[in-house]
Amino acid sequence: MKLVSDPAIADKIRKMNQRVRWQDPAIVERGIDQTQLVLDDQRSEEPEFSFLVVGDSGSGGHQGHNPQRQVAELMQPHHQECRFMLHTGDVIYLVGSSEYYQDNFIKPYREFLLGGEYPQRIAYDRMIFKRPILPVPGNHDYYDLPLIFGLASLATMPIRRLLPSKLDFDVGAHGSWQGDAYAKAFLDYLKAFMLPGDLARHLDEHYTAKTDTGRCLRYQPGRFTRLPNRYYSFRYAGIDFFALDSNTFNAPLPLPATQEGDAYRQQLEKQRDELERQKMQFMEESAKLNPDNHSEAEQLDDLQQRVSQMEEMIVDINKQLDTDYKTVTDTEQLEWLKQRLIESWNTQEVRGRIIYFHHPPYVTEATKWEQAQTLAVRDRLRSVLNAVAEVVGSNRGGRPLVDLVLNGHAHCLEHLETLDTGSADSHIHWIVCGGSGHSLRRHRTEGPDLMEDQKLVAHSHLFIGRNGYGSQKRRPYSCLRIDVKGGSTPKFIVRPLVAEWYQREWHNYEMQPFRI
Repeated sequence: MKLVSDPAIADKIRKMNQRVRWQDPAIVERGIDQTQLVLDDQRSEEPEFSFLVVGDSGSGGHQGHNPQRQVAELMQPHHQECRFMLHTGDVIYLVGSSEYYQDNFIKPYREFLLGGEYPQRIAYDRMIFKRPILPVPGNHDYYDLPLIFGLASLATMPIRRLLPSKLDFDVGAHGSWQGDAYAKAFLDYLKAFMLPGDLARHLDEHYTAKTDTGRCLRYQPGRFTRLPNRYYSFRYAGIDFFALDSNTFNAPLPLPATQEGDAYRQQLEKQRDELERQKMQFMEESAKLNPDNHSEAEQLDDLQQRVSQMEEMIVDINKQLDTDYKTVTDTEQLEWLKQRLIESWNTQEVRGRIIYFHHPPYVTEATKWEQAQTLAVRDRLRSVLNAVAEVVGSNRGGRPLVDLVLNGHAHCLEHLETLDTGSADSHIHWIVCGGSGHSLRRHRTEGPDLMEDQKLVAHSHLFIGRNGYGSQKRRPYSCLRIDVKGGSTPKFIVRPLVAEWYQREWHNYEMQPFRI
């Protein structure tokens, strides 16, 4: 039984372009750059600042506890000191539906929202942030429901009655409509302006900031808090931030049309069938459990985590088997990143660079570390960085091309560092912040070292995820505070904040900071 449907990459790109009226004549004639914003908080020139990072947060209450709200409360002491929050994707589970923004985003983060003291009055497509929240889309923010689920919902039959299960997957009557809910929640949804005069007035009111690439959107906390596009960049205190949509360049690399490739295809098909069998078995087991019983509620939570994990593995396998899916890669976005990184290195006032997107190129979480999408994103980002390195050359002064890469998708908190990979992604710090609310995952049994073609390419310095078994099981949900220090070469102090669910109680703590 298929739980989610992932749109084709070409559809994602086309739909999102329509929603922001990509390269509309009214936009082009004004010289507007739709991939740039200026964060107008009157403090962006101060060299030292702090910001928060969360990811994979968008779920409702688990069996007996609500980790997303707990993490949000954990951030409260840091709220006033931090300028903004970066979100690494999967804002809403399971299928990015507008139905779940109220419970899975607005209520948990109400302190960030204008009018948040009455969260029930805030519409998901009318949110204004007091403190900026700057997300990138995750795969779940694009997901839709298979047709059978949608038809059942339209017939007013609760989806959970369809399933032989008591698992709560945060699923309502529909999915994301190919990312439409995310676009209406966070992007400047220019498609809504039907009359040319209305669009022109809107552009002249909100696209007033000026940068080297032209006019751009002015993001004003407490007044106008929309993003110009699904991928974008902004400069803050001399740091260039690049926010990417990795959902459109994560298509698995083609299987070779050889005897070995055919054998691997058959192996993948068998693996998928076995995962489907196990998934149904877990769902049937869950039907026998009582969520009102504490011990059985814990088992239900574990089963939800397993089923969700298996569904993601099935999606990854299906993408490898689907030859049509692999025909499109978002070359326009990757070329944009290449050119903007080159411009950044040729701009004297820029002292550092941070990239953030959903799918991690490097990770040691048990289910993601060797997925086809992980390797595909690594390959495509590496190609971009190699191209940038050829142009920038010795101007880097021995520094890596990027100071820090932030990701989600893997449900954990992890700090890795690449070694000499033989490419321009060497000696970069990578932080996976994907444990801020949804079911946590475990560390892989193979350990902290990542190999590629029998060569050590990365090492994991820190991993925080689900661990222990039975009564000793720990679920450490997490977020980050990152302090950026002054100087021509910035230093970053990373402060992991952890809310751990252990023996049906919350234990909150701040881990020892580390410097990168």
